[in-house]
This record gives sequence, C-alpha cells and structure tokens, in this order.
Amino acid sequence: MEENPTLESEAWGSSREWLAPREARGGPSLSSVLNELPSAATLRYRDPGVLPWGALEEEEEDGGRSRKAFTEVTQTELQDPHPSRELPWPMQARRAYRQRNASRDQVVYGSGTKTDRWARLLRRSKEKTKEGLRSLQPWAWTLKRIGGQFGAGTESYFSLLRFLLLLNVLASVLMACMTLLPTWLGGAPPGPPGPDISSPCGSYNPHSQGLVTFATQLFNLLSGEGYLEWSPLFYGFYPPRPRLAVTYLCWAFAVGLICLLLILHRSVSGLKQTLLAESEALTSYSHRVFSAWDFGLCGDVHVRLRQRIILYELKVELEETVVRRQAAVRTLGQQARVWLVRVLLNLLVVALLGAAFYGVYWATGCTVELQEMPLVQELPLLKLGVNYLPSIFIAGVNFVLPPVFKLIAPLEGYTRSRQIVFILLRTVFLRLASLVVLLFSLWNQITCGGDSEAEDCKTCGYNYKQLPCWETVLGQEMYKLLLFDLLTVLAVALLIQFPRKLLCGLCPGALGRLAGTQEFQVPDEVLGLIYAQTVVWVGSFFCPLLPLLNTVKFLLLFYLKKLTLFSTCSPAARTFRASAANFFFPLVLLLGLAISSVPLLYSIFLIPPSKLCGPFRGQSSIWAQIPESISSLPETTQNFLFFLGTQAFAVPLLLISSILMAYTVALANSYGRLISELKRQRETEAQNKVFLARRAVALTSTKPAL
Repeated sequence: MEENPTLESEAWGSSREWLAPREARGGPSLSSVLNELPSAATLRYRDPGVLPWGALEEEEEDGGRSRKAFTEVTQTELQDPHPSRELPWPMQARRAYRQRNASRDQVVYGSGTKTDRWARLLRRSKEKTKEGLRSLQPWAWTLKRIGGQFGAGTESYFSLLRFLLLLNVLASVLMACMTLLPTWLGGAPPGPPGPDISSPCGSYNPHSQGLVTFATQLFNLLSGEGYLEWSPLFYGFYPPRPRLAVTYLCWAFAVGLICLLLILHRSVSGLKQTLLAESEALTSYSHRVFSAWDFGLCGDVHVRLRQRIILYELKVELEETVVRRQAAVRTLGQQARVWLVRVLLNLLVVALLGAAFYGVYWATGCTVELQEMPLVQELPLLKLGVNYLPSIFIAGVNFVLPPVFKLIAPLEGYTRSRQIVFILLRTVFLRLASLVVLLFSLWNQITCGGDSEAEDCKTCGYNYKQLPCWETVLGQEMYKLLLFDLLTVLAVALLIQFPRKLLCGLCPGALGRLAGTQEFQVPDEVLGLIYAQTVVWVGSFFCPLLPLLNTVKFLLLFYLKKLTLFSTCSPAARTFRASAANFFFPLVLLLGLAISSVPLLYSIFLIPPSKLCGPFRGQSSIWAQIPESISSLPETTQNFLFFLGTQAFAVPLLLISSILMAYTVALANSYGRLISELKRQRETEAQNKVFLARRAVALTSTKPAL
C-alpha cells in the first residue's frame, strides 16, 4: 500500500528542513519525533536519568542545552514525593529511591490535615492487614512449587482443597460454639430411651445389649451404629431444649450463608481472571513474553518456577490456537461429521448415566431388605458389606465412568480447556446426581413414598417402624459415604499409584514406562473434592461433627496428594487454561451447595421430626421451634420480626433491589462503552506510531547523515 505523497510532504516537510539546524526548523525536533515511538516508552522503565532518543545528536547542535534540560526534568521527577510503587522503574532503582527519601517521606506523611493523616493511616493499616492475612495462608510455597513444576491447572486443585479446608474449619468452629457448648453448659445430656419406654411412634434403643465383640465394635465404628449412634456425632444425641434447638437450627443456616458468601467471592474473582484471560488483550503471545515476568523475584528457585509457569501458559496458547485453526478450515461436510459424532457420543453418555442412576436406586432399595435376612445378621463382615452397598455402588460408578468420559472428550474436537469443562460437567452430574438418587431413595423410605396416609406413616408422619430416628439414619449414610470415600482414596494411592511407580523402576524399557507414566488427573480429583464437600453439606445437620471429620480428611488428603504428585506423577503432556478452572470449580461447588440445600430445607419445613430423639422431638416440624421461640420474646421484637415476613417489607425491598440492579447494569454498560472507546483510541494511536516509525526509517535510510 503506497503512501500519499501530498500528505507526506505536508506532515514532514522537505528533507532540507530536517537537515537544517534545529533553530531553523519549523517542525518538531528529531528527538521529539523519535520519542513518540513505542520503543521510546521503555526508557522510563530502565532507570531515572536515561537520555531519550536523539539527545546526543541534538546536544552537539545546541551546546549541551538538551542534556541540561533533561537533567533538570529528571531531578524534578526525583524530588516529587511520589510513592516508590508508582514510579515506572526497576526494583533496584525503587529501593534506592525509597532509602534515599526515607526521612523526607516521614516529614510528608506527618504533614497534612488530620483527616488526611487518618486516611493514610487507615490505608496503610488495611494494606498491612492484607499482607498479614496472605502470610498466614497455609502451603503458599507448596502451591507455587506445584504450579511451577506441574502447571497452574494442578495448582488450582490444591488451591481449591485449601479453600474447602477453610470452609470446614469455620463450620467446625461454629458447630462447637453453637451446638456442643450449649449442650454441655445446659447440663449432662440424658441417655437414650430404654427398651421398656414406648410411645405411639414405637421404641428406640440404639445401644447393643450384652457383651460386644471386637468385630462388632469395628462394625459400629465403620457404620456409625452402636456406641456411636448415641454420641455427639449424630443428631439423636442432642436433648430437647428450646435454646439448644434454636442455636442448632441457626448454626445450620449460618454455615450455609457463610459458605455461600465465600464461594460467591471466590467465583467473582475467578470470573475476573477468566474474562481477562479470554480477552484478546491478554491472550496474545506478546503479553506472555514481554509482560509476564516478575522483576521482583529473588533466588534461582523462584526464577525457575516463574519460567516454568510462563512455559505452561505458552503451551496452552499454542495448543488451543492449533485446535481453533483446524476448526476454522473445516468444510461443511467435515463440520456435519463432527456434529454427528458429538450427538452420538452424548447419547452414549446419557445411556451410561441412566444405567448408573438406576443401579444406585436399586442398591439403596435392596439394602433394607438384605439387612433383615438371617444370614446377613449372623456374619458381621457380610452385614458391613450390605450396609455399605450404596456407598460401594456409588464409588464403583464414580471410579469407572470418569475415565470413559475422558476417552470420549478428545473425540468431540474441542480445545483442551473446553474438554476439561465437558469432562467436569459430566462427572459432576454423575457424582451429584448419584447422591440425589440416594437421597430420593432414603426419602422414599422415610415418608413411605410421599404417602402420609400409608399404614407405617399415618401415626407419626414418617416410617417409625423401620426408621424410629430417621435423622440419625440419614446422618449415618452421609458418614459412611465420607468414610468410604477416604478409604477409596487411600486404597487407590497405596494399591495402584505407588505400585505402578515401583514397577516403573523395576522394569526398565517400554513396559516400565507404560506402567509407571501417570499424570495428575485434575478433573477427577476436583470432582472428588466437590462430591465430598456436598456430602458434608447434606449430612452436617444430621451429623454435626461431619465438618470436623472432613477437616481431618482434607488435611490427610492434601499431604497424600502432594506425596503422590511429586513421587509418582509427571507433568501433564496436555495442559489447560487455569483461569477457566478458577471460575468453573467454584461454580460447580456452588451447584453442590444448591443441591445440598434442597433436602435439608425439605427436611426442616415438611418432614415431621422424630418423636424419640433429637432436639426437635415433640414438634410438628423442625421449623416450628422458631415461631414458638419468637412468641416468648418482647412484643416489640415480635412485631419487628413478623414485619420482616410481610409484604409491607418485601415489596419495598424488591423495588429497591431492582433499582440498584438497574443502576448497576447501566453503570456497567457505560463502562463498557468507555472501554470500547478507549480501545479504539488505542488502535488509532498505534496506527499513528506505526506511521511515525515508517517515516523515521525512511528518513534515516535516505539521509544517512541524519
């Protein structure tokens, strides 16, 4: 494309003007033109006092006045009381500047109005608090090492594990303060109802009679029955005290609300990273090469880790670019073939999921019938297997089908990041839906299939003959799922992964490499965490110590996975974008929280509580304790609380929320238009600088003396 000669002559004038002395020129100086180039902007990042382009040539013409003027500008820049973090200099220059001006900064911070001093003090205190909280984060160095050696995707798994550990610690602390402490402060809890105590809803005696063998003790430990059934581990242990009932219910809602807020906060931060990573501004290779390095790194170890992280990011970009290019050049026939393959594979996935769900429902329904068989009652090991039949079936399905999904995903022709998303969606649907099927089967047993007029449920509103304390039975099922999941993880690590690594060392050659080469499967591991946390959310109301047990489990899991990762796993041959994982993992976790809230809220509001156990015995529903407790408060407080549930409060709240939402959307749209305008201005400025660079190159090539 040829340039317009008229435009060039008008913009630049004749070449004689450029060759004339600076005083005789009518246009800008050479240094001012060259300083408009993008490369000149890097001078300010090198060090204070670096001369601009063309300064030496002009210094010869004006007798050194350009150098003097630039020196004065540099001194003025050094004397300005700017914080060192705002100066576009290297770290070494910033440290020297901060040390040289330490005394002056103290004078500057001491001046100003009282409001300004308080604002500065508050800002600095907030920054120090954030730094202190960051320093308290456990395993920070371990996560950096994992990210540098195995990629950011593997690091995201351990980051999620640390986040879930925090949620369980908070839930355990709240449980101890709002449930265990009021229970023991109110006096010694009463023992279980004796076998001679009967009511219209039957009798309930959790303790075993006579001498208990070691096999029975082990069975009780693994199933949650016997001495564990009437202990602080389960719902039925807690006595029917009004204040305890209120704090027990408030604890459940407080844990759910805290988990919701923390997950939303993590999801929003992950969404920001995903949007930035998916934008054109940050996925370019120039950003990875020129802007991804941290000049504040100290030590060879940190430098090598950062190099590996950038290497993994570049590999992700290159792999996804190749897949996008292949998709862009497909013909119409190839596109139709790809979509046909995708439809057939999704039908296969639906068939596998349907078969798995039916198997879980069958296993849960047959458990009660098999437990009543005389042969099962005589053999403790067989009885333990029957009790764990739903857990075994769910674990088997979760162990077999995810590798099948992993084999199916590459055949669909998506990028690596999108393959990870589809594998996660299918696996999370398998795991969470299996849990939903198990809960539905238990609901069918508790409520007699939803028929309140059935013979077993007509008297008490639930199946009191088979489940005299149905809350404890539900807690026992979640306890067994948690325990069996931990045993499965230990068995896979000790019986599969470590023997494979030993086989790799003992058998050199292709056989050893085939047996020992294994990668850390991030989707499967993440879904295992989310499944375990969903089980805890479902069962924490019926098994209050379940968050504490899950805390211990996650601690063991972190160190076991870390040992497995560094001992038996190799870096992934195919990587994926970690920014998508940082948003998608909390989103799936939020889905697990939503699924777990449904059976919990249904149990609180609709199913009558057990009449022989628990803090809500004797109530028509678990929620009925709240209105009864409110009625004992002063009249003003009652009126205020009941006003919060009326339309007079809900309608204005809805209107205000709608107005705020509309304002937020309008503000976001205005910011979006402003960003688009700034992007257009940036493109125009880039075109101008390219034009300047071409003219400078043309002038220097035609006039070497310049």
